[in-house]
Amino acid sequence: MAISLLNNITALEAENQLNQTSASLQNTLVQLSSGSRLNTGADDPAGLAIADSLHANEAELNQAANNANTGIGLLQTADGSLGQVTNLLDRAITIATEAANGGLSTSQLSALDNEYQSIQAEISRIGSYTTFNNTNVFTGSTTSVFLGSAADSVGVTIGTLSATTLALNSTNLTSSANAATALTAINAAVETVANSRGTIGATLNRLTDAQNVLNNQVTNITAAENLIRSANIPADVTREAQLSVLEQTGVSALSQANSSTQSILRLFQ
Repeated sequence: MAISLLNNITALEAENQLNQTSASLQNTLVQLSSGSRLNTGADDPAGLAIADSLHANEAELNQAANNANTGIGLLQTADGSLGQVTNLLDRAITIATEAANGGLSTSQLSALDNEYQSIQAEISRIGSYTTFNNTNVFTGSTTSVFLGSAADSVGVTIGTLSATTLALNSTNLTSSANAATALTAINAAVETVANSRGTIGATLNRLTDAQNVLNNQVTNITAAENLIRSANIPADVTREAQLSVLEQTGVSALSQANSSTQSILRLFQ
């Protein structure tokens, strides 16, 4: 190669190669420090677009799973309250059966009826004041649990609850005949509550299954996103060592290339 004073081509080539090596080393160090191979859009434009799309889908599914969990909480609250109503009705059956038996005095029937009326009042109180997330539970309306789209929603319906809706408000235990009538109404109320709990339980199972499916989807999508975003640490460590050596040799080569023009001075000696 001819020796030139105007341009040091060897130095320029060494400088270009050193710049490329330094840029690659910097990118590798960023990947190692962040744990991600996608730190800018330039790292992998197509991969970044896919990863961001997966991340958005993951966020949507996570919220859908949270929605299902909220629905589950609502249904569990209703089921717990109805379980207590069942206990109250069981007690009502006991005292109504006792009152239906002949031979009780008026004061005894009055005491049993007082307890029975208290049971009715407590059932109505449970229906009026059971809340979830500061909202009444037994409203008779349908709550839509959004699981990702309008078509993929589960309707949660919880009926109203009171002594009146269970047809108990007009019954009493003031006589054996009235107690027998009340006993029939109480048994019907037990069946009504049991049917309501069955419906709630079926919906609860459905939401639990939906939540499990959503969580499984999140796991798989997260794994797919992780494959795209995550840096290959062993490979990057190896590459970092290689690039560090190349950078050092590049600096040395550039230094030698810059000093090679000094040989021109010898021609003038």
